[in-house]
Amino acid sequence: MGLWNNFFGSKAEQVEEVRQTTNEDVLLQALVGGSKVTKEDALNIPSLAACVDLISDTVASLPIKLYKENGKSVEEVKDNRVVLLNDETKDTLDGYQFKKALVTDYLLDGAGYAYINRKRNEVASLHYVENNQVSVMRGIDPIFKSYDIMIMGKKYRDFEFVKLARKTADGVTGKGVIDEHNKLLSVVYNTLIYEELLVKTGGNKKGFLKAQNRLSPEAITELKAAWARLYQNNSENVVVLNNGLEFEEASSTSVEMQLNENKRTNADEIYKIFKLNGNTLDENSIKSAIMPILIAFETALNKDLLLPSEKEQSFYFAFDTKDLLKTSMLERFQAYKIGIETGVLQIDEVRYEENRAPLGLDFIKLGLQDVLYNPKTKEIYTPNTDKTGNIEGGSPVPTEEKDALEGGE
Repeated sequence: MGLWNNFFGSKAEQVEEVRQTTNEDVLLQALVGGSKVTKEDALNIPSLAACVDLISDTVASLPIKLYKENGKSVEEVKDNRVVLLNDETKDTLDGYQFKKALVTDYLLDGAGYAYINRKRNEVASLHYVENNQVSVMRGIDPIFKSYDIMIMGKKYRDFEFVKLARKTADGVTGKGVIDEHNKLLSVVYNTLIYEELLVKTGGNKKGFLKAQNRLSPEAITELKAAWARLYQNNSENVVVLNNGLEFEEASSTSVEMQLNENKRTNADEIYKIFKLNGNTLDENSIKSAIMPILIAFETALNKDLLLPSEKEQSFYFAFDTKDLLKTSMLERFQAYKIGIETGVLQIDEVRYEENRAPLGLDFIKLGLQDVLYNPKTKEIYTPNTDKTGNIEGGSPVPTEEKDALEGGE
């Protein structure tokens, strides 16, 4: 019986040692085994969460308007869909939360979905649906693509949803930052876990105890208990080693691993993923990080929220970016001014670019100080003196006589 007790006793001790595996061992297994970072894990990374909040908050704060294009003029259209998108979705989320949730799923999961609740041809309400609740059943034809959307076992047609997809090949599913850069996010997240472990253990190193002689079971038990108290980051931070025991380090400190430098480097890499210059918006970040999402959002709304007849009549949704582009508005209007003064642009053309109604001013602005030259007739005209001449040396022709000659021709 003693033999059996010794055998099973040693097995029990091995099991107990396995149970006492530290979080650092789990971290090492995760790094070596290539653990996959989930959405919840990714949002625990401060730099990533800051980027997602910055982009989604910026997009959600911009109002969406509906316009109709009439030739060279544009008019704003008041419609119930605009109210649903900006204020009251008739769901539990308001317009701001609705847009923010769609953009967050777009960035992290690769696609954001919203159900369009229609009553005949009218949109009665908009309902955001979490990405993990949506399943897509694709058709088999790679050319004439088709798909149905499944939610909790119920099938829906493609036109019943607004689909905001990132890096998509089928228009309904996409690739988010988590899948696209999971290796980097795994390193950053597990570094965060390791920092947490250092805090819990008081920064104590992991290592081995070497004994010159065999220790009794009582001595091993007492030593394990003392070592556990040492790594609990409490007031007891000293372990007394008896004669013949020696501690050998098996890991590096946070300073040796340069965690602070690695954290800054990893944060910079995450900013690059989102095309941001740090955690603030400048003009370049707006162009590279915000504007592509706005265009993708507008295109999705035009595809799914407009009726076929409205598409034929040139209706379209667009974000009002005046507040977003205030920093570059001065440069834009200075360019308009130069275009008008040089005759490249007309006032109504500028108003068209700014989604404003035309004033009916169909002319080019010219200054009296300018001299006009007609390369076909070799004639020059001076508006300030109302005189016409010929560049080859002919005498000036009075304006009244020139008009009469032209009328005779």
